[in-house]
Amino acid sequence: MTPQEFSLLLMSVLASVGGQFFLKLGAIRLGKVSASNAFGHILSIITIPELIGGLAFYGLGALTYILLLTRVNLSVAAPSGSLIYVFSVMLGYFFFKESIPLSRLFGLGFIMLGVILVVWKK
Repeated sequence: MTPQEFSLLLMSVLASVGGQFFLKLGAIRLGKVSASNAFGHILSIITIPELIGGLAFYGLGALTYILLLTRVNLSVAAPSGSLIYVFSVMLGYFFFKESIPLSRLFGLGFIMLGVILVVWKK
């Protein structure tokens, strides 16, 4: 993967993680959805700036991913995109004080090792 391709991958991953961050903030503001308040909550989604921002970040992530796909094989781009999971767990830990069990740490390690193996060129 060239530096330009890696930059596109990183921008796509970080934009998608930014989208998850803002969607989580918006979901906290939205509150729990139940059968009795589902319709009102769905309508209020368009009025919560964090949710709109989260969707915009996801759109930016999709655009940069499309640009990445013009340069690298899907068999490299798609597994590399799984780094979103790694960064999302770190985001949850540092910003939302979510715990990371040991089994999840091992899983994240396997994801990172898998991405390294996929993008590695001899």
